[in-house]
Amino acid sequence: MILGSMNLFVVAAIALLVGVAVTVAMVRYDLGPKGRLARGGQWLLATALGTGVLAFAIKLVLIVTIANLPEMMIAPLIEKAPIERPVSVRDPLAGLLASSRFRWQPVSMETVGSAKLPEEVSNPATYIWQTLPDQAPAPPDNPTTPAKVALGRMLFFDTNLSHDGTLSCSSCHDVDGGSGDDGSSTSVGIDGQKGGRNAPTVWNAAFQSRLFWDGRATSLEEQAKGPLVNPLEMGMPSLALVETRVRQNPGYREAFDGAFGEDQPITIDRIAEAIAAYERTLITTDSPYDRFVRGDLDALSPSQLRGMSLFQRVGCVQCHYGPNFSGASLFDARTPFRIFPVYPTPYEIRYRLTEDSGASSAGSGRGSWRVPSLRNVALTGPWLHNGSVTDLTEVVRIMSSVQLGYTGHYLVWSDSHKVMTDLKGPLLDDESVKDIVAFLHALSSDELVKRIARKEETSYPENDPMTAGLNQ
Repeated sequence: MILGSMNLFVVAAIALLVGVAVTVAMVRYDLGPKGRLARGGQWLLATALGTGVLAFAIKLVLIVTIANLPEMMIAPLIEKAPIERPVSVRDPLAGLLASSRFRWQPVSMETVGSAKLPEEVSNPATYIWQTLPDQAPAPPDNPTTPAKVALGRMLFFDTNLSHDGTLSCSSCHDVDGGSGDDGSSTSVGIDGQKGGRNAPTVWNAAFQSRLFWDGRATSLEEQAKGPLVNPLEMGMPSLALVETRVRQNPGYREAFDGAFGEDQPITIDRIAEAIAAYERTLITTDSPYDRFVRGDLDALSPSQLRGMSLFQRVGCVQCHYGPNFSGASLFDARTPFRIFPVYPTPYEIRYRLTEDSGASSAGSGRGSWRVPSLRNVALTGPWLHNGSVTDLTEVVRIMSSVQLGYTGHYLVWSDSHKVMTDLKGPLLDDESVKDIVAFLHALSSDELVKRIARKEETSYPENDPMTAGLNQ
């Protein structure tokens, strides 16, 4: 564009010279003699007409310059802007492969360094890194108070809220021990029953706009009621029976009076409100990442800094953005759900990724899931909705492949559609994956890391007769 403008100016200058020469010639050999002008009069007429030609040329140049200046300034920026590739149901592969059976034939396995990323993510737009606030917002009808928080903690740890009196909320969400989950692939409910999904951590759940893996609850108050009556979890026959259990415990009367006022009835809504109020205090803002963003430039290691850059450049921030690293957060809930997995790879068979469709209808092939927060993710394994992956490095490889398209090279055959798809995307190299994992560790709360270390120090082998019963 700049070269074209320079050529235009050259042409304009030549045209101006020619115009002045023609004007002088007309006055000298035509207008001057016919008007019987003396030599001085001829030069005066030539100067007047030439000035007009010059003024017209200057105006023309100014008009062209003003018209092209915005494009000259903006075009280079447009050429360098990233081409975003959001993961959504509109993705052509997601639509094509929604209900198909696949066969993979590896063609080649390409690896690239972090400096050889695909063009569409090599120049990312500006991304603003943020930290969590120290307090979570509460709904107007359930303000957080110390009395309500204390009551909620009592309820959170009360095993009498389960049908057989063996489980509490803390059984699957170990807060005191650190991680806020139970460390199992899938949790064990009453009567030894196992659910099909991994227990999410309760830490920072107060900042999520959607709760449960399928996002069916839109508030902590709503979420708190679900496990109580889930037959695979706490197994209470009804919420009314939960109310009865709490009323029958004389220790709760004073706590409810302090939280909701004297002689107010004990209802399931107030039980859920108290639990939610307690959960809104479960916030971690003390990770190395938080310290770095607040100004401690020594908080992250070189590997974590590289991983932070890669986290943005390869596209992880498309889903895990904002201070809670989740598209389903209260800060910006435009895209709380994502199709998972998007790209067909052998991972979906190896880790049974499509057996549960989440928020999608049964049998849809591609599941739909709430975007989880990555806060403290290094502490909450096993990972994914079914807890099928026990290595965080493997999780990064899976997500970069099935969500972002770094798949290697596969030929994908759809039996039902009779379509062959050539799926090609460079894999992330080992060093890049290692750096991203290092960055994910930087999202871990220092306090939770200490709690987990203390818990491990005081644990004893289950089968050691010398220490039998000490873990109880």
